[in-house]
Amino acid sequence: MAEQKKNLSSFIQEIKEIILSSRANAVRSVDFCRVQMYWQMGKRIFEEEQQGKERADYGSYLIKNLAKEIQPEFGSGFSYRQLAFCRQFYKTYPIMNAVRSQLNWTQYRLLIQIDNEDKRSYYEHEAVNNCWTARELERQVNSSLYERLLLSNDKESVLAVARKERIPQSPKEVIKDPMVLEFLGLKSQSSYYEKDLESSIITNLQEFLLELLCKPLHNSSYANKFIMQSDLN
Repeated sequence: MAEQKKNLSSFIQEIKEIILSSRANAVRSVDFCRVQMYWQMGKRIFEEEQQGKERADYGSYLIKNLAKEIQPEFGSGFSYRQLAFCRQFYKTYPIMNAVRSQLNWTQYRLLIQIDNEDKRSYYEHEAVNNCWTARELERQVNSSLYERLLLSNDKESVLAVARKERIPQSPKEVIKDPMVLEFLGLKSQSSYYEKDLESSIITNLQEFLLELLCKPLHNSSYANKFIMQSDLN
């Protein structure tokens, strides 16, 4: 009897997995149909735009009038902003076969806003290979993962944290904005840690404030007064 219940439970679980898997595939299928639709729209917008290319503002005029006509009928997914994304989508991915079925429209909207082709290609491949959701892709882009990899000698360590294959020693272990590294005087290391950032920020702020205070006060009576008051405090 116990064995029969165990088999029944296993059977029910398999059926549930079939249902859930089918639902997930259906959602992905719908998502990709949406991506294909926006690509085709972007292609037609771009082609129509080229016919009026002698007018600098024709593209904007075309999209505004198109949105005015179709948004009331089909909804907010066809606003001026969305149609502009469609055009940019086609210009960024002019070959339909290069569009990945694993990525949805929200993810492609994030990708087409990345101007650097190598950077965009990197995030595209990582999103597919690691099954990133749109929110996860946005988080990785905002955390400047690509830039940190370029600056780091130990790229696998940075990737392991990003892919959650390794738990950081502290919640803020990896610096999220490497664009400040040059200003902070941090050189290329195996990886970048928050403690390095904090230490360098403090040092640079101290130097900056001293320079800011001393320049206008230099060789002035006010400077001497400022120093005396500081000593008394």
